[in-house]
This record gives sequence, structure tokens and C-alpha cells, in this order.
Amino acid sequence: MTTPSETARMSSTGFDLTPPPPDVRERLESALTAEERDVLLRHGTEAPFCGGLLNNKEPGVYCCKMCDLPLFKAEEKFESGTGWPSFTAPFDKEHVRLVKDTSYGMVRVEILCARCGSHQGHVFPDGPPPTGMRFCINSISLRFVPEGEEPTRSLDGAADAAF
Repeated sequence: MTTPSETARMSSTGFDLTPPPPDVRERLESALTAEERDVLLRHGTEAPFCGGLLNNKEPGVYCCKMCDLPLFKAEEKFESGTGWPSFTAPFDKEHVRLVKDTSYGMVRVEILCARCGSHQGHVFPDGPPPTGMRFCINSISLRFVPEGEEPTRSLDGAADAAF
């Protein structure tokens, strides 16, 4: 039998990227509301201009709502006018997975949490300098961690904090 440290995959910023085992995933999914499940697990989208984090301007970190992995820094957030929180770059490029999305007759790039695989939003090449990218994210996919509070570094910690 392997120990968690033997199978853990760590990001360059020190966060555990190991996917949740089935029992932990089940607990994380069961903690989501119906609307959160629709977006995070079924690749849905919340209506524009209604998300609770759209107008948040506080310093901190935006983490995956399901597994708590940090995905975006507040300093990368900008007002895109699209109705969803938008960021110029991820917290750590290893924390997001980009996947070609051909749903709805369009070709887009979907953003998934690299640890739990939950749907976050889409990325577009029409953002401001210096990256020129717009990571367009559903508020409901995120949990905001204010500056001064430490994001959870491992999935075990995220699961323990949630239950």
C-alpha cells in the first residue's frame, strides 16, 4: 500500500494536485448545492452579472469551490464587462487544465480545476496586457480566500475543513 506522500503530485507553488480518491470526491460533491453541481460537474454556466464574486475587489485568492485549490490571484482580476469574474492569468499554470470545448457549435477552450476536474469557465484571447488572455470564470465555481488567510494546500485539508 502506498502512502499519500508517495502518490502526491505537487505544483511548483507547493499545492497537492493529486485527484481526490472516490470516497473524498463523493464527500466533496455531496457538499455542493444543486446550482454548484450544475456548473462544476455538468459544465453549466451561471447567468451573467449575477455572480457573488463579480464585483469583489478585495485582495486574496480565488479557489476551486469543490476542492479548494487556488486558481486565481485577486491582483489578476479585471473588469471585462462580460458579467463574469475575469482574470489575466491563473494562480499557477499547473492549477488549471485547458481543454478544447466544441459544445454549442462553437470552438472554445474550457478551464478545469487541475486537481478535481471541475468546470470553472472558459479562456479567450481577448484580455488586456500583459497576457492578452481572459480567463472568464463562474463565480459559483469559486471560493474567495481573503488576504491573510492561507489557502488549503492539500485535498485532505480541504476535505477536513469542509466536514
